[in-house]
Amino acid sequence: MRTALITGASKGLGLALADRLADQPEPWHLILTARGHDALAVAEAQLRSRTTVTVVPGDVADPVHRDRLADVVGETGRLDLLVNNASDLGPSPLPAVVDIDPDRLLALYRTNVVAPIALVRTLLPALRATAGTVINISSDAAVGHWPGWGPYGSAKAALDHLSAVLAEEEPALHVHAFDPGDMRTDMHQAAFPGEDISDRPEPSTVPPAILRLLRDQPPSGRYRAAELLAATTGVGA
Repeated sequence: MRTALITGASKGLGLALADRLADQPEPWHLILTARGHDALAVAEAQLRSRTTVTVVPGDVADPVHRDRLADVVGETGRLDLLVNNASDLGPSPLPAVVDIDPDRLLALYRTNVVAPIALVRTLLPALRATAGTVINISSDAAVGHWPGWGPYGSAKAALDHLSAVLAEEEPALHVHAFDPGDMRTDMHQAAFPGEDISDRPEPSTVPPAILRLLRDQPPSGRYRAAELLAATTGVGA
């Protein structure tokens, strides 16, 4: 059975992807991690009747937790897919670049930049053994320049760059920076406090594009969900 480790998997895109992988003709063993213990337990209850699920509550910014995830992967015996989905938006309302507290900026970078790369480093032997796939969740803010989005966007831009270099250095792996676009999530709502975001797509609309990446395994690179979905029909059935 193929194995996927998804961070930030208790809700939003992480949970939507886990739900879709559980329904594949060849189900995946899902290793799910997130900071919210209760929400992660609810996610496990939703999925465990359809596939094998291992939940590991914790913060990916914590090196001890990353080592625990590596132990779980070792006990599982393989790792085919790592999805670095856990992200930190930063303060809400979004601050100007000069207004964010330096310590808060460092915390944001620890979650959005350091943790994904450190997790790849920790899990690299298992990923190499399967010629596995790394999907680092990116954002339009990595390439756009909108007021308030400097801290978060710069972190995602750094992750994009590191992903591209990682792909060059580890040619046996498939490494993707994946921009899901706007979604109706708690984090997106926090970026627009008090605004109606009901026009944004649900996270469940995005996993078909990720499944296309996994199915077709195009060259490592930066991909947008909207472009992948527009290029095909019936993805991820």
